[in-house]
Amino acid sequence: MRDNSGLLSVAQLRELVDLGRVDTVLVAMTDMQGRLQGKRCSARYFVKEVLAHATEACDYLLAVDVEMNTVGGYEMSSWDTGYGDFVLRPDLATLRLLPWHEGTALVLADVELVAGGPVPVSPRQVLRRQLARLAERGLTAFVGTELEFIVFADTYEQAWDRRYHGLTPANQYNVDYSLLGTGRIEPLLRAIRLAMTGAGLYVESAKGECNPGQHEIAFRYTDALSTCDNHGIYKTGAKEIAAQHGKSLTFMAKYDEREGNSCHIHVSLRGATGEPVLAGDRPGGFSPLMEHFIAGQLACLRELTYFLAPNINSYKRFAAGSFAPTAVAWGTDNRTCALRVVGHGDSLRVENRVPGGDVNPYLAVAALIAAGLHGIERELPLEPEYRGNAYTSDRPRVPATLREAAGLLADSAVARGALGDDVVEHYLNAARVELAAHDAAVTDWERVRGFERL
Repeated sequence: MRDNSGLLSVAQLRELVDLGRVDTVLVAMTDMQGRLQGKRCSARYFVKEVLAHATEACDYLLAVDVEMNTVGGYEMSSWDTGYGDFVLRPDLATLRLLPWHEGTALVLADVELVAGGPVPVSPRQVLRRQLARLAERGLTAFVGTELEFIVFADTYEQAWDRRYHGLTPANQYNVDYSLLGTGRIEPLLRAIRLAMTGAGLYVESAKGECNPGQHEIAFRYTDALSTCDNHGIYKTGAKEIAAQHGKSLTFMAKYDEREGNSCHIHVSLRGATGEPVLAGDRPGGFSPLMEHFIAGQLACLRELTYFLAPNINSYKRFAAGSFAPTAVAWGTDNRTCALRVVGHGDSLRVENRVPGGDVNPYLAVAALIAAGLHGIERELPLEPEYRGNAYTSDRPRVPATLREAAGLLADSAVARGALGDDVVEHYLNAARVELAAHDAAVTDWERVRGFERL
């Protein structure tokens, strides 16, 4: 019925529906926070109606905060515009079964205006625009994202009731690379790996990480759009499978004062015939294109950091000696730098270590491509690599707060030129909303310090 990729053709879906083996099709878009949102459609309705005519959803899905509150400041969606609909147009190349839900398939959708044409601020469309700019130069991007998460023995409902305090991590100590540590929760890790394979993702490995209960499941790199699609499916699926196992897990960038959850993003480029183009006979085995590509990312990293670190909590990760970067520098296989060059020859690539597990992959990869193209188009020279401990260097710093990053984005000619003023203003408003909510909150930290002693 299916090939080994885990993906479905429309003909295969129709057959599964006729046989009664698929009764539900999820139509999903990605929102500003990188989450899957959409509808559970009757499979028969999907094949008879949605395939031909698409479906619709309220346009507030690209104009709410993380708690789904309607907030002001968005041009595309508001009470003044009536919170109308936009179209969810299924991208049938993403159609697949979801093995962790019985009788269920999923398709990702592009977001379109009812009158026709794309919604420019939709994360998938933001990335598509940058991929089109690459294609104009005969280039394609290949990407891998490495998501870390922390597993807890508590259910999501128990965690909520406890306000996420006093939870029991699945491991009690550092299990980085420990087979004993991963073995402790192998039933969950295996369930996630097998389910993702069944959904068409190419699993490479699972390993333990530093924070108690922290783990990473790695997936094979592929073209940029597919990697970002897979990222969202995996992130949602991992949470759902954890819940089915009576556990919870979090991808938040910094859960506690120990090591945060990273999402290192690996990027490489290929030419029109699929040949790798970053390797060459320049120092380090680089091509001139590779030098310009890295130089552009260094030049733009600070002003585009918002798209790599979109939340208040994102910036808590950036701490010296934590394996999260603080210095805007590049180095060969140097994990203290924001940009780490790894591989050689055909596998040569750039790893950006700034994003955390809370990143929206479409926006992050779009920003990395925009920065790289800035360097390529201007043939920016590459500064010497940093050798040693970049945490103690005098290199420029990664923005330390969301407020700083938003200010840099607002003034970024590169972001406005590459992504468009509409996209920049839309996400600046998201930053303002997040900052206002944080500034108004009274935290446990404040109560502990001030309730009695101040």
